[in-house]
Amino acid sequence: MSVFSALFGRREPSSREVAKNRLQLVLVHDRVDLSPQKMQMLRDELISAISKYVEIDVEGMQVNLTQNNRHCRLTADIPVLAARPKR
Repeated sequence: MSVFSALFGRREPSSREVAKNRLQLVLVHDRVDLSPQKMQMLRDELISAISKYVEIDVEGMQVNLTQNNRHCRLTADIPVLAARPKR
């Protein structure tokens, strides 16, 4: 633990918290019935569709499934680098 972490209360998540988060992710994917292959296909199609209009940072892109109470949420964080010129 660094001095700043000790002073400002930042800490690494415990192995229990990491395991809990991983299990929640597996349960969400199972509940929605999205395999890793389908998630990759979804990501690829998002890249294809969005790239028609703007230049994006594919390496910085994140697509996640989360669960909030009884609802599953698909979120995409896509860094936009520049707009494409009008045709």
